[in-house]
Amino acid sequence: MAKQVSKIVKLQIPAGKATPAPPVGTVLGPAGINLQEFCTKYNDATKDKMGDILPVEITIYEDRTFTFVIKTPPAAFLIKKYAKLKSGSTKGSKEVVGTLTKDQIKEIAETKLPDLNCYTVEDAIKIVEGTARNMGVKVSE
Repeated sequence: MAKQVSKIVKLQIPAGKATPAPPVGTVLGPAGINLQEFCTKYNDATKDKMGDILPVEITIYEDRTFTFVIKTPPAAFLIKKYAKLKSGSTKGSKEVVGTLTKDQIKEIAETKLPDLNCYTVEDAIKIVEGTARNMGVKVSE
């Protein structure tokens, strides 16, 4: 018989840097899972992506075991990384704070494709361009 799911938790944790301290401990502690075991498994699975912030979906079962799925970094994080920005515009698309090339947008879209709600790279590019525009990042030819 399949295990009963107790809870599904979504977090964004820096790759390879999960610790039992907050925010991980605060969210997972009450669920009763072994925090050290989760941190060790997460850090091992993400050590090749150090420096990135990765969303993770943790499924916690009734018997206090868990599984987790690591997603691709958020589009906004990747846009800031490629455009070498600390943060996006405070005024949205009205204020331009950086620029990206079409090739960089395509690279981000290809990275994000598995987690986006679309099937083609062209559709993913449109989604990433919209996110960039709302962050005040201009897309140049």
